[in-house]
Amino acid sequence: MVTRNEYPTTVGGMIEWCAQELERGDVFCGHGTDNVIDEAASLVCAVAGLEHAAAISGPQAFYTRALPGGVAVAINGMLRQRIEQRLPLPYLLKEAWFAGLPFYVDERVLVPRSPFAELIAAHFEPWLEPSSVRRILDIGTGSGCIAIALARAFPASHVVAVDLMPDALDVARINVTRHAVQDRVELVQSDLFEQVEGTFDLIVSNPPYVAEGEVTELPPEYSHEPNVGLFSGADGLDSSRRILQDAARYLTDDGMLAIEVGDGAARLDAAFSKLGFIWLEFESGGEGVALLSAAELRAGL
Repeated sequence: MVTRNEYPTTVGGMIEWCAQELERGDVFCGHGTDNVIDEAASLVCAVAGLEHAAAISGPQAFYTRALPGGVAVAINGMLRQRIEQRLPLPYLLKEAWFAGLPFYVDERVLVPRSPFAELIAAHFEPWLEPSSVRRILDIGTGSGCIAIALARAFPASHVVAVDLMPDALDVARINVTRHAVQDRVELVQSDLFEQVEGTFDLIVSNPPYVAEGEVTELPPEYSHEPNVGLFSGADGLDSSRRILQDAARYLTDDGMLAIEVGDGAARLDAAFSKLGFIWLEFESGGEGVALLSAAELRAGL
């Protein structure tokens, strides 16, 4: 056990020490970071109240900055929770970043980590003309991060964000208020399309897509996330099937569906072989996001 007087005394030293502890603890990094160095930096910066940007603009001053003993103790306390309970760091911090924006998160919602962020930053070009996007539907909104990022990216749009779980909508409501988009993001409790009205220029969904039989293969960190947001039937495609079968009725003639199924892409292709999925590649990582036009959906189903 490290005593108070033995903690690293600088930001850089603390990040390095935390990374070593995370490595020894065999944690899984996949909820906002993909390596222990970035995980450690996120933890240290959050607890110490430091901006990540300072490490880029002035790395020498940033990493040699002294850490007060009380801050070091607080960092270690959170580090122990991360390692011993295998809690995803965003749940400990009550914050996750998506599309360059901070969001409140807790165990009522999945931790944001979708490659949709890259698509949103590109305004879905060249597949959509941004100025033509007036109504957007986000299915399975969870924390509301995708819906809010879409509202920011398409300022002339109205976004309807649906989720089956009232608890998830409570979290989304916190974030809608935080980002001051109450007038353009409408939260609706709905089982997929059941309570949805009208048509949309863009439908986006990151539905549950993990096969129920894969539960034992997931790292312990995933056990803290709501099962309803992860698992979807024997092959993981129950929700995706329902979305694909109904989406055409809710799309404008020039509308488009974007759906994420992670590593279930091959299964979805096989299940809907008549549909011409466009599978996207991402510079920032991620997989399993497909685009389909309204015309393709109507012709293929």
